[in-house]
Amino acid sequence: MDQRRPPSWQFILTLLMFGYMYLPILVLGVFSFNASPYSAGWSGFTLSWYGRFFNDSKILAALQDSLFVAFISVVISAILGTTMAVGLAKYRFPGKGLYRGVSYLPLIVPDIAIAVATLVFLAFMGIPLSIWTVVAAHVVFCLAYIALVVSTRLAGLNPHLEEAALDLGATPAQAFIKVLLPQLMPAIVSGCLLAFVLSMDDFLISSFTAGGGVTTLPMEIYSRVRTGVKPDVNALSVFLIGVSGGLAFLAEFIRHRGEQRRLGG
Repeated sequence: MDQRRPPSWQFILTLLMFGYMYLPILVLGVFSFNASPYSAGWSGFTLSWYGRFFNDSKILAALQDSLFVAFISVVISAILGTTMAVGLAKYRFPGKGLYRGVSYLPLIVPDIAIAVATLVFLAFMGIPLSIWTVVAAHVVFCLAYIALVVSTRLAGLNPHLEEAALDLGATPAQAFIKVLLPQLMPAIVSGCLLAFVLSMDDFLISSFTAGGGVTTLPMEIYSRVRTGVKPDVNALSVFLIGVSGGLAFLAEFIRHRGEQRRLGG
């Protein structure tokens, strides 16, 4: 007789883990379609909340600030992070191990510590808070994430390809641009997408380093939920989760395709 085996404890533990992580997001998504202006009870299905935040001037202004900060900080971090990863991988100099550890320190330091340290430094230097101080603060952690992804890619590359280009008459700059950079591009793009999502999501560092008139999207959401969670905030949160998840999936897809091409080549 065909007897069904009971589910294993690993399967049950996996279901509990995913339920713990994603059940709040599911509830958030359901209540973003709630017709009631309050989240206390269900009053019917509606899509009006998704259209409302697109017509909200404060939301659009906060989105513009967040996109500006994320784009500028990611561009700067991509240049600095890539050159830092290449330098650490290819050159030897005194204190290299210490420099490597300090470079990746923002990955493990709590955001509140980075925010307070940045604010104290700006006050000590007499630099007024503005949107550019937010950009400078975001570069600190974006740079570390991009450098880490690029370093992982560098560890798997064939070092003899660049040497062969130098032997064939290419200058170091030409070998870097024409040989090494194309191989690093999937990792650079993947790291940039990851850093972009993290920058758009940041609240602590932005709130400590933003000047008057600068409000990022997480700061605007926080100011609204202090008076109660409304369905328009639920809809905006679901929209941000979808965009962030899509960018994270795209970054992983680009990284995986680059890895497959490297192994196939």
